[in-house]
Amino acid sequence: MSTPPSAAVLVIVGAGPRATGLLERIAANAPELWDGERKLTIHLVDPHPPGPGRIWRHGQSPLLRMNSMAEDVTMFTDEMSTVEGPVRPGPSLAEWAASFSGGPEAPRHAPHTEPADPDVLAELSTLTGTDFPTRRAQSAYLDWVFRRVLAELPASVTVEWHRATATAVSDAPDGRQHVRLSGRTAPLRADTVVLAQGHLSSAPTAEHRTRAAFARRHGLFHLPPSFSDDAGLSALRPGEHVLLRGFGLAFIDLMVLLTEGRGGTYRTGPDGMPVYLPSGREPVLHVGSRRGVPYHAKTHYSLLGPRPPLPRYFGPGAVDTLAARGRPLDLRRDVWPLMAKEIGFGHYHELFHAHPERTALPWPEFLAAYDRLGWYSEEMAALVTRAVRDPADRLDFEALDHPLEGLVFATPEAFRSHLRDHIARDVARREDAAHSADLGAFLALLSVYGQLPRLVTAGRLTARSVAAGLDGWWNGFFSFLASGPPGFRLRQLLALSEAGLVHFLGADLRIGTDETTGTFVATSPTVPGHRVHATALVEAYLPGPNLDRTRDPLLRHLHRHGTLTEEVISDSTHTHRSGRLRVTPAGGRVIDAGLGGPHPRLVALGAPTDSRAQAAFARPRTDAPVFRQNDEVARALLRSLRTVSPGGPGEGREDSAAGLRARVGG
Repeated sequence: MSTPPSAAVLVIVGAGPRATGLLERIAANAPELWDGERKLTIHLVDPHPPGPGRIWRHGQSPLLRMNSMAEDVTMFTDEMSTVEGPVRPGPSLAEWAASFSGGPEAPRHAPHTEPADPDVLAELSTLTGTDFPTRRAQSAYLDWVFRRVLAELPASVTVEWHRATATAVSDAPDGRQHVRLSGRTAPLRADTVVLAQGHLSSAPTAEHRTRAAFARRHGLFHLPPSFSDDAGLSALRPGEHVLLRGFGLAFIDLMVLLTEGRGGTYRTGPDGMPVYLPSGREPVLHVGSRRGVPYHAKTHYSLLGPRPPLPRYFGPGAVDTLAARGRPLDLRRDVWPLMAKEIGFGHYHELFHAHPERTALPWPEFLAAYDRLGWYSEEMAALVTRAVRDPADRLDFEALDHPLEGLVFATPEAFRSHLRDHIARDVARREDAAHSADLGAFLALLSVYGQLPRLVTAGRLTARSVAAGLDGWWNGFFSFLASGPPGFRLRQLLALSEAGLVHFLGADLRIGTDETTGTFVATSPTVPGHRVHATALVEAYLPGPNLDRTRDPLLRHLHRHGTLTEEVISDSTHTHRSGRLRVTPAGGRVIDAGLGGPHPRLVALGAPTDSRAQAAFARPRTDAPVFRQNDEVARALLRSLRTVSPGGPGEGREDSAAGLRARVGG
């Protein structure tokens, strides 16, 4: 099928949730910005099914779950969204799943066809808003959202999916773009290309290559950072001792795949806690990290008080004021006090409104003082001490960030007892609505996260602050507080510890090698003198963006040919190469190294870019930055594509039969 000569052509590389979100905003803005008489052909290029894409594809272990409750996942704008285009509400994952419950109160959001997998359908039919869904349930939701978006596009807009990998983009003589696909001879010709590949794999670093070489010499197992369900774990033998460096979500997934995934099961013990029944095929896991503790469990309750009005101290106005300062900004010195005060506001707003019996001042009196005081002032500390009776209700970032600071244990058993108690208390707190102030802090944390990239694009943070502060400490701290596993996963972790299949190494983990024994060696100052030898090492964290080491063939091609520019932040004291590709703050245009400015026909979105955007879907009613960016880019694309002269790229294009038409409805 050839593109009509008068059609404008857009190619989107990547067909996962970020591409779906962009299509949703194109559909929403088309009535205002697209001439219904003009044809627009959109090509989606992705070897994985559109909607879920690679990360959320159906074909992954049914044991893997999201770390968000079903009611906290949406692909749609809502009344809190500050997009320029029209707000088009839609169901959250929980509301959509309710369509399959069959009850008289169920909303009718479901498509005409049910998910093909009967296990997924069974899960959806009983899913509640506070459940943590399987990733396959999220895959079904994303598939439905994609189909709904296609149906909402005007009849003049056609979408075609190509089950292929984009390998190159080049400028044609007329200035348009040629997009090469794997297994195809003729390129797609496009007026504009959007790069939306999402999270990408990277080749190993020099350190990981050294570890891999040691493993090869001694017949050991080494796994560099990778996406858990893509990792090859079959070589790990039953009973083999495995070091895992990293205690976040990647570790949790690996833990599941190497225990339940190998046939183990859980039963409920007399105390209501899970007890693990091994299959005998599990390896023995030894886990540690910089903090030495797992990420905090996700909260499992809703706000009990009114939603905090965010932002209050760290919104656009505060960011503009910081950016206007005459000297470069240090994140921890200049910016963090406002960030901390914002997060504290979310915490105390919920505490005073939902649990006033645990406070000693009226909220207006507390807020008036809180407004005028700096976060780290002695007066602020005195105010909180006077107003909040229980120290457990006071927000202490330092204690949160360094839970093992200053603690030393004489034996692994003593540390094991301490950490088991720490985990149990954390899960209990995150599942007890008496501590709903933690959720207020979480919502403020999301608000803060969305403001920070503007300081980077304004060029106001020092290079060292971006490297060590923003991309280092802050991203880790945010994930530690906000991106932890469901509580039941941490209870399972305790059960695996009790079964002798998971052991805790401690903080400031160090991994070495022993040529004499031919083993990897783990040590931690948390348990001085304790050394663990193992025949396998797993880097239990995800690869970060890196243009030099990306495994994506298209980004490699564009970077090699100078079309992509790596973000490099440099000042008199430091140079930071982030590994991210540079885009314009408005519109996401790729900064072309050869042009020395924005490429007129290349746009990039999401994880590999210096926009440092959040996930492609969001929590409802948070004015998610991803929706604002999708809307801005969609509007810019529609404006530019409607000015394309008829003819051009569509004329004489050879179209492979493997380019599958994905249009439904309309």
